[in-house]
Amino acid sequence: MTTTASTLWVAHGSEGNVVGMIRKDADGYTVTIADADASVGTYPTMDIAKDALHGHLAPGSDWPRFVEH
Repeated sequence: MTTTASTLWVAHGSEGNVVGMIRKDADGYTVTIADADASVGTYPTMDIAKDALHGHLAPGSDWPRFVEH
């Protein structure tokens, strides 16, 4: 039996709403915007993934708060 470990961070907007998530696995950090059908992409570091998630939010959006789950 093979187990795949992953870690999930949920990104919350300034009003507390979920705006996206970042999942860490063996491939890197995969960014998905809330309600999207597909991920934005997979990135080599958490900092780059956070920047990518923020860059895909509406212009002028505050920096999200990331909570590990």
